[in-house]
Amino acid sequence: MQTLDDLQQEMRAAFLDGAPGMLVSALVWVTAGIVCTRSGMNAAVWTLFIGGALIHPVTTVVLKALGKGARTSKRSPLTHLGMATTVWLIVGCVLSYGLYKANPAWFFPAMLLVIGSRYLAFQTLFGHRTYWSCGALLIAAGYICASLQLGPVTAAFAGAGIEAAFASFLLLRIDRAAA
Repeated sequence: MQTLDDLQQEMRAAFLDGAPGMLVSALVWVTAGIVCTRSGMNAAVWTLFIGGALIHPVTTVVLKALGKGARTSKRSPLTHLGMATTVWLIVGCVLSYGLYKANPAWFFPAMLLVIGSRYLAFQTLFGHRTYWSCGALLIAAGYICASLQLGPVTAAFAGAGIEAAFASFLLLRIDRAAA
């Protein structure tokens, strides 16, 4: 029987510690922020939703291009946990969209809270405490952006910056371990 460490190692190997997915997500945040400045909030919301739906498929293509399988055992409880966090993400998107309809300024902070809380579970998926820090920082950014009534572009770029920084950290860690 596989241990939790074995299962996490399988996830780390298949998904390069989750770093490519986090980088793709950062690009989605940046794109949504740019779209917000040029085309308005409604287009930015749909950019984040559509881009978000494409994170996994784009990440899979990136991983395959890097020679990784992006596959784990279908029986792995961590694969099931990953799917459960996806359900949470979809529910969070629905809630965030409801908040957007009530007050457009709440959308990006709400999404920071949703995605940050999802990353907390990624610590169990990958076995890296880094995900607790990333999740906590995204949650804090969502709270600060909402509390200080910062603009939606600020919130979108905060999400992008946080995810890009943590993805870079994870990639450097992989590179150092390989050296």
